[in-house]
Amino acid sequence: MSFMHVKLTHQAPVAPWGNAKVTFENQQALIHLSAQEPTRQAQAAARKLRSQGINQVQLEGKSWDVHTQWAFAQGFATAKGDFDIHWCGTDAEKTLLANQFEAANFAKKLTNATPEDLSPVTLATKAAQWLQTIGGSNVTSRIIKGQELLDEQWVGIHAVGRGSERPPAMLELDFNPTGDDDAPVAVALVGKGITFDSGGYSIKPSVGMLTMKCDMGGAATVTAALGLAMRNGLNKRVKLFLCCAENLISGRAFKLGDILTYKNGVTVEVVNTDAEGRLVLADGLQAASETKPELIIDAATLTGAAYMAVGSSYNAIFSPQANTITQAQRCAASVVENVWPLPLDPWHKDMCPSPYADTANSRPTKGGGAGGASNAAGFLWRFVDEQTRWLHIDLAAAFEDNDSGLWSAGATAHGVLTIAEMLND
Repeated sequence: MSFMHVKLTHQAPVAPWGNAKVTFENQQALIHLSAQEPTRQAQAAARKLRSQGINQVQLEGKSWDVHTQWAFAQGFATAKGDFDIHWCGTDAEKTLLANQFEAANFAKKLTNATPEDLSPVTLATKAAQWLQTIGGSNVTSRIIKGQELLDEQWVGIHAVGRGSERPPAMLELDFNPTGDDDAPVAVALVGKGITFDSGGYSIKPSVGMLTMKCDMGGAATVTAALGLAMRNGLNKRVKLFLCCAENLISGRAFKLGDILTYKNGVTVEVVNTDAEGRLVLADGLQAASETKPELIIDAATLTGAAYMAVGSSYNAIFSPQANTITQAQRCAASVVENVWPLPLDPWHKDMCPSPYADTANSRPTKGGGAGGASNAAGFLWRFVDEQTRWLHIDLAAAFEDNDSGLWSAGATAHGVLTIAEMLND
């Protein structure tokens, strides 16, 4: 196997190859970095190298650090997986990068899987099995599916998923390394796991439906983050809740005008069946709140409004607590991921009014109207224990529809490192 050796240099190139500032000497590529945005430059250079059919690289030299190596790997990776990267640096750095790569690759493979291959129960099962291989006897789990969801009053997941022949499911998983069955829960993670989103009766156009295998990216992200934190020595008790369903059309599917009565008594009128993510997350947030954690983190590919606000290089974050926003920003910066806070005030809870129920699940206008991402966060806030710190992450950066100068098409796993860092914070 022939590896291209790749080094970093801070010298200006004599004859750079393209905007990525790459030059070649025999079997060696030199990436010429300037002082600003070195990780972004490394990622762009990796995309340039990959576009030339280079599949195997050996990173070399003392100029590489963990962050530039990781950025290079993100740009070099493709959904097909036909590549090989050899890390450099200390053994500790190589181990850290290998752990990050394992977690990100798990999230990407899940997110890129076809809807046919990844049913709601399969998603829950694969997540539990992978975490079990890492955590062993410290991990226990159960999957609640189909009619069992109604028996336990998880009405949102059941409603969204009942239109499919493949049953909806909630994964409840407990990672408890303390040895104490009564140990407090430090963090509860909640992930949106819509394995395919047709939009339901508020059906999406074909072009908008094509990439909707990615709508379980939140579930993949929180699962991968927990696995990474465990690999890196997590010693706190963490609960995981995945809200898994297919949003399809049939004679059994939920409809516009339906009213759901949630476990906490909140009634919700369905005015848009394509605003289904918040309906399933409402169950997960209630389940998480019941465990009395210090912090709840949910992640979801929730709104196009967040994407319009922050673009595809940032994830939008929301919290009622300023210190939680600050923690998320600090943790994201430490792993060179991008988050940006959007507004969340108590009145956002009331921005989706209904004449028939306590709230609607959206506004009956295209995209949910102005401030749609904040309104969605306000809806979710109704289902979080008021005494618990809470962070909502709208994953605008979790998936690329097409190849770009930084990413290949498909899942990015952007957000995994941030959440893992918060778990170990």
